[in-house]
Amino acid sequence: MVKVAYAVATALLLGLNANAYASCQADRLSTLDAVGKTRLSVLFWDVYDAELFTDSGNYDSYQQRALRLSYLRDIEAQDLVDTTREEWERLDIEITSEHEQWLTELADMWPDVREGDCLMLFETSDGYSEFYNADSKLGEIPSATFTEDFLAIWLSPQSRFRDERDELIGAS
Repeated sequence: MVKVAYAVATALLLGLNANAYASCQADRLSTLDAVGKTRLSVLFWDVYDAELFTDSGNYDSYQQRALRLSYLRDIEAQDLVDTTREEWERLDIEITSEHEQWLTELADMWPDVREGDCLMLFETSDGYSEFYNADSKLGEIPSATFTEDFLAIWLSPQSRFRDERDELIGAS
């Protein structure tokens, strides 16, 4: 009986997580096509599933992009912001006063994420960044430079996780 109850509870939780992934502002992606997807695992921890979308369905030719991260573990918002800074530094992106302002805006905008939550960056036609979770728009950063620098964490040839980058851009 305990095994049956556990199996039912697990199935329900997996179903809820699948629905959360599927509902992560799917309507916002209606004009975009999938390019690639990957799972980021560090050591033996699965961190998130990532999906890249563009208006052309191709990484090499696009006007708009979206990156959706579906989290497989709990992460505090400040850890996400700190990791953003660390990755920019690792990519030799100069941390200007503007970058500092963006990091402050992200800290105010992003919630702590729990397993099953999602965060999505949607690039506007102006190249600006809008952030969403499954519930709503979280905020925006009206800077094409921010969008490029932020997406470089996943899409740069110098990305920390190159195999995952290649899967995202459809190169593998």
